[in-house]
Amino acid sequence: MQLTDAQRLDWLRLIRTEGVGPRTFRRLVNRFGGAAAALDALPDLAGRQGRRITPPTRSEAEAEIAALARLDGRLIATGESDYPRLLAQVDAAPPLLALRGAGILNRPAVALVGSRNASTAGLAFTERLARGLGDAGLTVVSGLARGIDARAHRASLPTGTIAVMAGGQDRIYPASHAALVEAILREGGAVLAEMPMGWEPRGRDFPRRNRIISGLSYGTVVVEAARRSGSLITARYALEQNREVFAVPGSPLDPRAEGTNDLIRQGATLVSEVAHVVEVLGPIIERGPDAEAAPARGRPDLAEQPDFWDEIELDATGADCDPIPLWPDREAAGRPVCEDEPPQPADDRARIVALLGPSPVGTDELARSAGVGARTVQSVLLELELDGRIERHGSGTVSLVSR
Repeated sequence: MQLTDAQRLDWLRLIRTEGVGPRTFRRLVNRFGGAAAALDALPDLAGRQGRRITPPTRSEAEAEIAALARLDGRLIATGESDYPRLLAQVDAAPPLLALRGAGILNRPAVALVGSRNASTAGLAFTERLARGLGDAGLTVVSGLARGIDARAHRASLPTGTIAVMAGGQDRIYPASHAALVEAILREGGAVLAEMPMGWEPRGRDFPRRNRIISGLSYGTVVVEAARRSGSLITARYALEQNREVFAVPGSPLDPRAEGTNDLIRQGATLVSEVAHVVEVLGPIIERGPDAEAAPARGRPDLAEQPDFWDEIELDATGADCDPIPLWPDREAAGRPVCEDEPPQPADDRARIVALLGPSPVGTDELARSAGVGARTVQSVLLELELDGRIERHGSGTVSLVSR
């Protein structure tokens, strides 16, 4: 499948529209039979929810494509041959990705992530692990951050590495890694971005990026992570995506090892050498990315991916609106039309925080008490967790951390 230039332009306009994230994009295409028809229907649909939404113009979308082309980049779409097949299986896979570099996205890959403030030992082991994984035929995926990420990229330059950016392709973060990006491209690697050209990365963009890192990979290896590290978000996404999770143990006296030690205690595969990763992933890779997945092993509190896009809600329950693959020539004939959900009040976050206390409470109960959807609760809880304000317990319960 290959999008025409006109279809690619429509897809870009739709996904860049305020209130349209990956799930809403998929539902709109399914509901109206294509991106062009969805663009025509969107202003009226949003108006019925009390929102005024204007999609980007064709000239604005063309300008973004031209700016990307000046960096020797291009947009790849779900279902196209260059789009990573593993990532396409993820529920909230980006409909479009900005790609610079070689077409290595469908080679077997493993994510290698960890602390920005890494120890010397952690960096040394990351280098050994990345080189060994590359020599074993695996592409190393990471997030271009300082510390573990950067060392993983540099060590795997000769064998192939993929960097996933939190901002636009022209907004490298940190800026000091511009030379590393050029090295990745020069050595035949790839750089991916979901966000538009000119987009400066913000706090919530990093968890968005993390779901792509884990989605590209058969497994995620965490090297040094404190209990509130963003690397643990990547591990949680990997669990939800039914991918393998590995962790490198560390000293119980080092706060940078608390998160990885916790992962091992919760069932992640302990890694002290390259073979520990290869032995687990080998049979999975042999089955291929299209093999039927085993039942998800995610923890109860990971059953719902958080939303980061403030998406338009097209239905109240989602029960009759199952997503289908995004093929541009597929009509939505016979698909059910769902009732629109009224917009959520603006103070959802404050209401949820007010309901939390030192006693653990289930996320379902929290959603009922707050009168909001499960996705809204999960999104707020993720922000609170990154701020260190909540603690997660067994059976999907959470509590507020005393300060």
